Amino acid sequence: MPDLAGQIRAAARELLAAGEVAAVLGFAPGPLPMTTRPFAARTPAEADRLTWNGFCVMNPANLLPEILAAVEPPRGPKDPPPEGPLPKVAVVATGCWSRNIVVQIQEGRVRRERLVILGIPSRGMIDRRKVLRRVGGREIRRVEEGAHELRVEGPGLHETIPRWEVVRDNCRTCVHPTPVVYDRLLAEPVERTGVDRYAQVAEIEAMTPEDRWAWFRREIAPCLRCYACRNVCPLCYCPTCFVDDSRPQWVGKSLDPADTALFHLLRAYHCAGRCTDCGACESACPMGIRLRLLTKKLEKDVLELFGTEAGLDPGAPLPLAAFRPDDPDEFLTAGPGGGAGPEGPPPREEEPA
Repeated sequence: MPDLAGQIRAAARELLAAGEVAAVLGFAPGPLPMTTRPFAARTPAEADRLTWNGFCVMNPANLLPEILAAVEPPRGPKDPPPEGPLPKVAVVATGCWSRNIVVQIQEGRVRRERLVILGIPSRGMIDRRKVLRRVGGREIRRVEEGAHELRVEGPGLHETIPRWEVVRDNCRTCVHPTPVVYDRLLAEPVERTGVDRYAQVAEIEAMTPEDRWAWFRREIAPCLRCYACRNVCPLCYCPTCFVDDSRPQWVGKSLDPADTALFHLLRAYHCAGRCTDCGACESACPMGIRLRLLTKKLEKDVLELFGTEAGLDPGAPLPLAAFRPDDPDEFLTAGPGGGAGPEGPPPREEEPA
């Protein structure tokens, strides 16, 4: 297994010492076993604090716009932009994170020329909840990650767990583990074939409408409305989120099931055609809600209807933000009884004189 942490530190030291970048965005160890936290190294010495392991589950692309703004020369709100190129930032990126960076480039959030992308083909990130379930919730004080196994230790606990069994669901069904865009690739590309990536969605689609609604209500019932899923999502960057608006107030602030359902449904639709299934929302959720099944369903629909996946082509238009005069419009012209059909909508009745 390659020493990716060592390669990230070496690349960061080199880029920072040469002045090619003003910061390297990656991960530092977290305060507890099986945790990491985002970290931006700004000096070669700080690069030694960078780490890499299977618990780097938060998408660093979420912090890119703020880090890029932070390394710019200070200026007032009415000052013109400085002349010359702005400082660059290096960022570690797996397959889904690189696709998310592409979406941010497409949406004008970041500029490719200001990024140095350190590509990391992903073996799949680990779901710490699966590890805890595997050891019966016992205290874990140390985890050693091998090529194909985790060695877990705690008081009276010494267990070896097959790594793939505790990999996150989104990683187990990922078909793009190698970054689609990068400047340096820090390991050999990874290919994953024969994956039924929509198996979980198909199970829900096979339900009756009543059962699907019951499943949805059960799934979101524990939601605390903490908005951790929104806050870690690089695609949730509206200046004022609809759930925070008070004039008008689109959604109630309580834990009323209708308000909670509305939040999750609207947030999922907001990510349609943009979500790269990085799984950060599920990893951040304190209640273990399987949030990405909603966006995964919309990913499947966009692939079937538009033949495209988010973040694979920086030059491609976003499927739900582009318009062509010959786009199908049955959903607009259809009456309440169904589609208009190939012959178009029925003729309107003449109004009486």
